[in-house]
Amino acid sequence: MSDAYLALEDGRVIEARGRAPGRTRGELVFTTAYTGYEESLTDPSYEEQVLTFSYPLIGNYGVRAERFESDRVHPRAAISHEFTEDVAEWLESENVPALDHIDTRDLVTSIREEGAMKCGIAVGEHATPADAKAELAECKGMSEHVDIGEQVTTADPTTYGDGAVDVALVDCGAKQSIVESLVERNATVSVLPYDTTAAELADVDPDLLFISNGPGDPANFSAAQDLVEEYVGDVPIAGICLGQQVVARALGGTTEKMDFGHRGVNQPVRDLDSGTVVMTTQNHGYTVGEPGEELDVTQVNVNDGTAEGLANEELDVITRQYHPEAHPGPHDSLDFFDDVLAMTGAASENTHAVADD
Repeated sequence: MSDAYLALEDGRVIEARGRAPGRTRGELVFTTAYTGYEESLTDPSYEEQVLTFSYPLIGNYGVRAERFESDRVHPRAAISHEFTEDVAEWLESENVPALDHIDTRDLVTSIREEGAMKCGIAVGEHATPADAKAELAECKGMSEHVDIGEQVTTADPTTYGDGAVDVALVDCGAKQSIVESLVERNATVSVLPYDTTAAELADVDPDLLFISNGPGDPANFSAAQDLVEEYVGDVPIAGICLGQQVVARALGGTTEKMDFGHRGVNQPVRDLDSGTVVMTTQNHGYTVGEPGEELDVTQVNVNDGTAEGLANEELDVITRQYHPEAHPGPHDSLDFFDDVLAMTGAASENTHAVADD
């Protein structure tokens, strides 16, 4: 067991047990999810962040690759009260520093009170508090990575499925379960790089433009925003998480950074039309401030009133701030994908049985 140190922006240095060695830095965030740690750790939206699990034991049902949302672990480091050997070995194999034996309740409380903060981490046999402080100092001197999309997008266009509806999914850090949710509903999904141009999209000739989730500030995804501006009114448009923010910015809205974001599988969302409240999976640090004149807010977060759904029926635009694909999380909002595909005029065919999950 290695020595481990976590240096926080508030001046504290916390000693911990090292589970996977390394030195790193990043934005310290937390998730309240008590299952789905494999999905969380492979979610590209956590790129360049340090992920703290509020649930005390992470790894109690092992590690299975079929649950992964991408081909690698994305957080720069992982923190828990206790990691099982399976998870610790997996993180070490991915060269992702991991530390536990930390009072994560206290750590999460600090993030909630002070907001997401920068941190430095040093884990290893010869790690020292000074090493963690040095990483923190480097982190403080860094601005947010404006090309973060390049780190999480597909290298080349890739096609999944052979269905009746052609979907162009702009990969700003897409979870694989979004692709699967569309393919299961009789769609052909072309996953495209985050910097795809309007001319390149024209070659795909999609029935639907879909902007994916992803990490960081939506302002850094200008190419995706340009696509929305170019195609709105001509092709139905949908977005999830960062995708909602990109769509909003393209149609005259604004976005802003949240204090500590929404990350977990129990975020309550109210539909303004029906009054129905559903539980949702979320992972984002930015939100839509003002939706602009083109978009109506259709759903809001029960806890803080932030926009969770936007729409324009005349333009065939529909977005969600949360993750309807629910990997992990409740299946309350899976019908979003049916609604999205219905905008194309083609009936979707859901070949996925929830009972098989």
